[in-house]
Amino acid sequence: MDAANPTNHSHSRNKPMLAHMVYFTLKDRSPAAVQKMVDACQKYLTGHLGVLFFAAGTVVPDLTRPVNQTDFDVALQMVFDSREAHDAYQQAPRHLQFISENKASWDRVRVFDSYVS
Repeated sequence: MDAANPTNHSHSRNKPMLAHMVYFTLKDRSPAAVQKMVDACQKYLTGHLGVLFFAAGTVVPDLTRPVNQTDFDVALQMVFDSREAHDAYQQAPRHLQFISENKASWDRVRVFDSYVS
């Protein structure tokens, strides 16, 4: 770390981080089905190498400004320290198992990947 900038980690000096945001709309939008999906995210998608930030949760239903998107049930937010870490995650056995075990419950999946600093 740089003493003048304590948040300046090595990944921000050389390569941008990669933010991987995924929004799931489920076929069954019941609270139980939504919680099951959040639990699956926690079970299979945590603890991967290169992940700097992980969160999974639900839509905030009462935030309904015209700019708010509310047509999803579960949000997955991950930040990787590099593109390479993201690419390795995409092929990781636990990630592939997550997809295999949960894809039948998805009505729609939207993925937003971006470089961030």
